Amino acid sequence: MTVQGSSTGRGRPRGTTKRELELVAMRLFSEHGFDNTTVEQIAAAAGISGRTFFRYFPTKAEVLWAQFDDEIDALEHAFAAVADEVPMMTAVRRIVVDANTYRAEDIPELRTRMHLIATVPALAATAGAHYDAWERAVSAFAARRLGVAADDLIPLAVGRTTLAAARAAFDAWLNRPAGPRPEADADLTVYLDRALSALASGFSRLPSGFGGGAPGV
Repeated sequence: MTVQGSSTGRGRPRGTTKRELELVAMRLFSEHGFDNTTVEQIAAAAGISGRTFFRYFPTKAEVLWAQFDDEIDALEHAFAAVADEVPMMTAVRRIVVDANTYRAEDIPELRTRMHLIATVPALAATAGAHYDAWERAVSAFAARRLGVAADDLIPLAVGRTTLAAARAAFDAWLNRPAGPRPEADADLTVYLDRALSALASGFSRLPSGFGGGAPGV
C-alpha cells in the first residue's frame, strides 16, 4: 500500500479526505509501529494540521475502526431490506459474508488493519464499543424477526454468538500465511461462511415461545 504525501508539508486540508488520512495513518503504523506514531506525524504526512486531524478522528486509534464502523451501517441497511421469507440465520450469514467480501487488491490492507487491532494493546482496549455496536445490529434484526425485545435472551444470543463466530473466522484467516498472490488470499468469506453456517445449525430450531418467527429460523 503506497500513499503519496509530504512528510513535512502542511496547508492542503481541502485535498485531504477521511479515507486519505486513514491510508496515511495505516502506512505510518506499518512502518513505525502504532505506539511510535503520533497524531502530529500523521497530520504532517497528510499535509494538514493536528487540529484538522481531530476533525476527522477523535484519536489515532479510531483511524483503524473507520472501516469497521462503515460495516455496521452496511449491516443495518442490509438487515432492513431482508425479505420475510428468508430464514433469520440464513440472512445473518449472507449479510455478514457480503459485508466482508473484499477485492483481491484490498486484502493486504485488511490483513494489516486486523493484525494491528489483534496485537496492539491500545487498540484492543478500544474494541469494546465497536464490537458492541456490531453485535447490536445483529441482535436488533433477530429481535424484529422473532417479535421480541432486542435485549431478550435469543436476540442477545444471536448477536453475541454471531460476533464470536465472525471473530473466530477472522482469527483463523489471519493465522494462515498470506498467499503468494493477492487473489490467492481473498478467501476470508470461506472462513466466515463455514463459521456462520455451523452457528446457524444451532439456531435452526428454537424452543416454542420465542415469537412467531421461531420455526425455521
